[in-house]
Amino acid sequence: MISNDLICLTDKGLFCAEGDFYIDAWKPVHRTFVTHGHGDHAHAGMGEYWCSTTSVPILEWRLGAQNFQSMNYGERRQFGDVVVSLHPAGHILGSAQVRVERGGEVWVFTGDFKRQPDPTCVPFEIVPCHVFICEATFAFPVYAWPDLDVEIGRILHWLAECKSQGKAGILYAYSLGKAQRILAALPGRLAEPVLLHGAMARGVDVYRRAGVELATTELVMEVDPQTDFSGRLILAPPSARDSTWTRRFGAFEQALASGWMQLRGNRRRRNLQRGFVISDHADWNALIRTIHDVGARRVIATHGNTDALIPYLERECGLHAERLRTAYGDDEEMVENGEEPKP
Repeated sequence: MISNDLICLTDKGLFCAEGDFYIDAWKPVHRTFVTHGHGDHAHAGMGEYWCSTTSVPILEWRLGAQNFQSMNYGERRQFGDVVVSLHPAGHILGSAQVRVERGGEVWVFTGDFKRQPDPTCVPFEIVPCHVFICEATFAFPVYAWPDLDVEIGRILHWLAECKSQGKAGILYAYSLGKAQRILAALPGRLAEPVLLHGAMARGVDVYRRAGVELATTELVMEVDPQTDFSGRLILAPPSARDSTWTRRFGAFEQALASGWMQLRGNRRRRNLQRGFVISDHADWNALIRTIHDVGARRVIATHGNTDALIPYLERECGLHAERLRTAYGDDEEMVENGEEPKP
């Protein structure tokens, strides 16, 4: 990237020299904006953490007591020679895009984002800009998300099948964002409470305290071990898959809720009986639509495979597009590797 760029990549994270701050820094710095609470974007050891107001309880859960400074969506603050504001990203509760303006030039860093409707967080906001730094987690045309209601219907059908076979249904989902989104789609649709792995409890409580309506839940650890679990929905983080914890349910099937389940081969490799295509990221169509919507003349893609995206943007859209190699990853893959922060 050229030297007069408003936001540049360093070995600690994205840095705005004129505002003297980082964005989603992955090494200790004096001041960082944090787009959301997932473990690949929110790290311990920073001096100041700037975030959306609704992100504070999540970051307190994930990082403990820190020097948190919060901003409401749309609120403008001066940092050195730039003006910064935060705008909804639609990824999870409190997730934010970071808008940085200098003399009429506007850069936007989306962090992770999605465009699908989600009652657990504020919808994505289109923020016009000149330079758009966006995620490319699912930047291939093969990734096209079905409606959430369709996948919830498939989950309910699966549970009915499990019940007829005397099996429990263990559904693995990331404990921040994904689990709550599933629970928000289930009130009144199950005869019994959803059972939660202990790692899910704090996040569910944070969302409830934020006023998000979720299905009734119980902690697995508080349920009589002699309970008949057939047909029961059990939510757990992917790190619990094939662990000794699962043995208490007797016969069971395992499923994963993830955008990666769009490809059946991913389900087979994970030794799962079912896969449900539920993602908190933009799919290919939403990514391209968003790039058109913001009107950027330059697009910088991060933490994803850009082999299809960059040529498409240059050839079909006439945009200047490039890749930025950051330390950001995919939260679901992090959990698969046992990196999910302890609750």
